[in-house]
Amino acid sequence: MKAFIRIVLLSLVLLTVALVSALTAMHFAIHGREVVVPNLVGMTPVEAERASLADGLQIEVQREYYSPNIPEGRIMSQLPLPGTKAKRGFQVRVARSLGPQRVAIPDITGQTPRAAQLNLERRGLDLGTTAMLPSPSTPSDQVLAQSPPANASGVSAPRISLLVSTAPQTPAFLMPNFVGQPLGAATTLLQAAGMRLGKVSVGGAEQAASISASPSPGTSTPNLAPVVSQPPQAPSPSSLILSQNPPAGQKITLGTAIDFEVSR
Repeated sequence: MKAFIRIVLLSLVLLTVALVSALTAMHFAIHGREVVVPNLVGMTPVEAERASLADGLQIEVQREYYSPNIPEGRIMSQLPLPGTKAKRGFQVRVARSLGPQRVAIPDITGQTPRAAQLNLERRGLDLGTTAMLPSPSTPSDQVLAQSPPANASGVSAPRISLLVSTAPQTPAFLMPNFVGQPLGAATTLLQAAGMRLGKVSVGGAEQAASISASPSPGTSTPNLAPVVSQPPQAPSPSSLILSQNPPAGQKITLGTAIDFEVSR
């Protein structure tokens, strides 16, 4: 019995040692390759790269900003922040200082986007984001506004964003089906939707003609009065629509003239 208890205790000890060893190995696998991110602010990119490589890290210059405090060409900010733990091989993103703002922001409103870009590049500025705005009162492809504005001071980044005009798009609609509806109701709907009533014709209108008769042999010729043609009946608001042009389902735009054929 004592031998059995001794074996059980020995097994528990071995199991505990194995579990501790596994947890220790897992901890080193997760945290063993971690390093502390150094403080790169104030260094040149070459110095920052040398300091990062010593800890197994990499750097990437992603942004450039004006700074009245950090000399031109030196690191002014970084991510992750100094003191943060990161794995070896992690890339530290840094921003480089351009020094104090020495470039005047030009007025590029009224120019085309291409001309504005060339104007900015000549001054060492970058084109930022470009937003489009439909403008019926301004020629298309023209700079309406800029950010920062002209002659702005205290600018943080050498990027100018533009608001550019575009031609307003004409709304398009699908032609509804008016067949079987009264002409008056369809006309009201068209006018409310910005369409025009085009040609309205009466379907089945008879064309008037004169009747001439040839006398039969041996009979006298009667006096026949000519048949007077009657003008076609004008369509009324209650006339039902028999057909339409454009047909139902076709794409139309504002101001399109719609032709109808209606019943008498």
